[in-house]
Amino acid sequence: MITFSDKQLKTPKMQRPVYLVTGGMSKFARAFPDKRTEELVIDAMTEAAEFINMTPAQLKKYIHTCYYGHFADHFGDQLLGESVIHDRLGLDPLGNIGIKTGGATGGSTLWEAYKTVASGYSDCVLAMGWERMDEVPTDEGNNYISCAADKDWETPMGHIYTGYYAVMAQKYWQVFGKEEESFRKTLADIAVKNRGYARMNPHAQGPMKITVDDVLNSPVVAYPLLALDCCLMSVGAACGILADEKTAYEMTDKPLRIDVSAGSHTLRVADRRDMEIPLLPNERPDQYADLGQRFPGGDRYPGFTGFLAARMAAYYAYRMTGIKDPTEDLDLVELHDAFTISDIQSYEDIGIRPYGEGRTYVESGDCYHTNPNTGQPGKLPANLSGGLIGCMHAVGATGIMQVIEVGQHIWNRWGEMHGDEEKWKKFGREKPADWQNLQVEGAKRGLAISHAGVGSHVTCTIVQDPKHTLPGGMF
Repeated sequence: MITFSDKQLKTPKMQRPVYLVTGGMSKFARAFPDKRTEELVIDAMTEAAEFINMTPAQLKKYIHTCYYGHFADHFGDQLLGESVIHDRLGLDPLGNIGIKTGGATGGSTLWEAYKTVASGYSDCVLAMGWERMDEVPTDEGNNYISCAADKDWETPMGHIYTGYYAVMAQKYWQVFGKEEESFRKTLADIAVKNRGYARMNPHAQGPMKITVDDVLNSPVVAYPLLALDCCLMSVGAACGILADEKTAYEMTDKPLRIDVSAGSHTLRVADRRDMEIPLLPNERPDQYADLGQRFPGGDRYPGFTGFLAARMAAYYAYRMTGIKDPTEDLDLVELHDAFTISDIQSYEDIGIRPYGEGRTYVESGDCYHTNPNTGQPGKLPANLSGGLIGCMHAVGATGIMQVIEVGQHIWNRWGEMHGDEEKWKKFGREKPADWQNLQVEGAKRGLAISHAGVGSHVTCTIVQDPKHTLPGGMF
């Protein structure tokens, strides 16, 4: 634990603005017995090129350096897998490096690519992420993933991430959910929403038309988390192309501004000590003075119930971009719903709701594309891709997929990219008869959270229409 200094809380300053030029992704599934990893990566690169009316060969001519994210070499039984992918993409001898930060690997890959362009080292970079989780049995895969925990402190809680999150879920339910059964229903609402939105996404692995009762009756994995509360184990790839302003506008007539920040927190969850909460721009110094009175036991922060890494990432990102209130200044978010409880925790850490009140974001209907209470557009729709619960969690690709999804709304091309009959056929999936275009009309700004472990590493990415950036940002 540290005591913050002014230097540590300073707003990051980049040398020049960075733009998201394009992005693409493969189909996501539990297994691809007939497709190699490099083929999935090529699928993602091809979609990114076609999105801006280029061939992959034309796109590659702009790339100067490459950043590759994948969670575990064990899955593909290949050390330096990034070098293999770099070779297969035909990008040798350009500089490349692999990035691994657990579940936040996709976001961290974008963070490193972003800083490279912002510094001037490269004018155009490739950020590519993937995961191969089908070449080992599921229990072995879960074992590999849980090895990203602190083996001395976290592993005794169960050596499976559902076990780690179950402890946090129990504590959060006890304190902020006040042990009410209605809170358990709110968690189920998240699962129903995200799996339902995945039905509109041809890339998605786990689309399901389910009810709250279906969630509540699904098998217990680690109480109170049930099978339908949990994210997917996935295979697939996603990539983004980042560039400086001049290069971006040479490649496309509508690049988007992108900014990425990051935070971290000790793996030793039980050692996360009570400390001062860094406030976001929409919070007041006295806002949490009575938190322990309103929610007995809730005055100890961060404890088990919050992610300081997410708070830090948002703290920097909001100041970098001029965001004062995420609910007012953003049009959509893609959050790291590894479990339904982590979704609620993230609402509070990034300031969508105050600490202790995350459930109200769901219950108010604000997080839906169409508010179920009013029939009007949701105030700040969340995880329209289906999230990790409905779309995928191909770990190295996840944070990149989220940013692409946000970008497609701001480009006003979500319906085009998700409703294409040929894509549904290509992926061998049947487009639902009740398919709905989830495009957020008039979207100008969005946010994506990429999160690792029980909050050990987190990145916050803000994507904006360059004509609608906010005052108070870096540029």
